Amino acid sequence: MSTSVRSATDSPLKAVFRVVSGNFLEMYDFTVYGYYASAIAKTYFPNDNEFASLMLALSVFGVGFLMRPIGAIVLGAYIDHHGRRKGLILTLTLMAIGTACVAFVPGYAHIGILAPVLVLLGRLLQGFSAGVELGGVSVYLSEIATKGNKGFYCAWQSGSQQVAVMFAAMLGVFLSKTVSPEQMSDWGWRVPFLIGCLIVPFVVYIRRSLKETDAFMARKHHPSIGEIMASVVTHWRLVIAGMGMVTMTTVAFYFITVYTPTFGRAVLKLSSTDAMLVTVCVGLSNFIWLPISGAVSDRIGRRPVLLIFTLLTIFTAYPAIQWLVAEPSFARLLGVELWLSFLYGWYNGAMVVALTEVMPVEVRTTGFSMAYSLASALGGFTPTIATALIQASGNKASPGIWLSCAAVAGLVATIVLYRTPSARTQWKAA
Repeated sequence: MSTSVRSATDSPLKAVFRVVSGNFLEMYDFTVYGYYASAIAKTYFPNDNEFASLMLALSVFGVGFLMRPIGAIVLGAYIDHHGRRKGLILTLTLMAIGTACVAFVPGYAHIGILAPVLVLLGRLLQGFSAGVELGGVSVYLSEIATKGNKGFYCAWQSGSQQVAVMFAAMLGVFLSKTVSPEQMSDWGWRVPFLIGCLIVPFVVYIRRSLKETDAFMARKHHPSIGEIMASVVTHWRLVIAGMGMVTMTTVAFYFITVYTPTFGRAVLKLSSTDAMLVTVCVGLSNFIWLPISGAVSDRIGRRPVLLIFTLLTIFTAYPAIQWLVAEPSFARLLGVELWLSFLYGWYNGAMVVALTEVMPVEVRTTGFSMAYSLASALGGFTPTIATALIQASGNKASPGIWLSCAAVAGLVATIVLYRTPSARTQWKAA
């Protein structure tokens, strides 16, 4: 029996749906933690100082990203050696265990210091599995893509994340309308995590039906973990350059999705419903722009798209947020977030496929995951950094500076990776 991803009964559309389902769950879990950071802070990190309590909760959110590079190395090597399918099932299992830790652990008032410790362990496990989830999914999509459509296919990795953002935000709107603030702080915040646990069996079922990719099956030699590690070290320049390219994506994404509800409520003093509605719109906007960008980059190349949208972000992020905080309103928050979504969606739609193309085939998953995870370890702290910048400077628009700095990293990395036609050929052949 053939283990090819293609068959008469298995269309590319079905394969895409099966592989991105786990990506949806991973992003859903990360997103709801960010949405309910204030309630989580009160439950697990009680403190007389509200700022200190929130910073602890956001720091635990960010700490999960520090495990991503380790997950990228360990699980990435596993996938590059044993196959895309087996690795994606393993990451999903680990992710589910981490989610359950956050969903079911009693609060600090009931079990004391053990509560934040268990939540931290859950976040570390989520981060470990997420370290290779994005890379595994992106590589799988690039290897099953039809000729000339790699950008379009890979865009659905990020597209599934936007569905998670919209689903989580719409659930947040529903809860804000049906559950009182006191109930939300007490138990309501757990509902999204419990729903995530209920989704797990369905995602496991459909991901188990994945077939191995033709590209992986065609390879004569599947390198050992030692060989993969040696190759990653050899190509460290690619990993660092890839990290710079991903930095803009992770910082922008976590600002316009995970941090928006907190920014809207705590900084702009808008209602929770308004902030969640804006987040739903941002998710929809991202979902639209990502595949368009991927398809355009298939036609005109990755480099022009990456350069244009890093430059636009550098010069417009701070002025846009400054305009928003001058007179906060739902309309202004929506307008600014949709502009940032436009920049993020177009950049990321070309960036993901570009990263799969510059990595050597024998370490494609490990190399991609390392670059993405190192950048995520930085970008994942965006809610924490944004909160700290505002507190330290007194400037509510200061997160815009952080976004611009991330765009500079993306611009430099793009120039390095695509500096000349001969260099572009060299990177792809590396």
